[in-house]
Amino acid sequence: MRFPIILAAAWLAALIPASAQEVSDPELIGELMAFHGSEAIVSAMSTHCYETTGLDGAYKTASDNWYLRNIGFLELADRVIARLGGTSEAKQAAAETYGGAQIMSAYNQAADKNTFCRAFVEQVESGVLDIDKQLPDALEKAQAIASQ
Repeated sequence: MRFPIILAAAWLAALIPASAQEVSDPELIGELMAFHGSEAIVSAMSTHCYETTGLDGAYKTASDNWYLRNIGFLELADRVIARLGGTSEAKQAAAETYGGAQIMSAYNQAADKNTFCRAFVEQVESGVLDIDKQLPDALEKAQAIASQ
């Protein structure tokens, strides 16, 4: 009786995708969620500065270009998060909210809001806020997992 159970277990394991067999890594999942936090920072601040600086289109363009440079990293993070067991939509929303709240807090504390916005858009345009620059260790781990 034991042999058929082992055989059945082996057969079922072969049917389960490799992603579901992976051991969850909550620390790495949190690091990868920060990718979405970065997206929220760029999106929230770009929108806010666009609206408060007289609808300067440079903010929208910078945000769009950031997204184009980073979409592959965001998709990679989502694939690896799923492979590691996934996360809830609430946790992703919390990461995005946290990122947005952090940048808005910095903005609110800035003595000169216009200068803050100009410095922000320069950082977005220069790529300083890109995921591969801000979170290189987490990106490297995600790439290693994705290549397995």
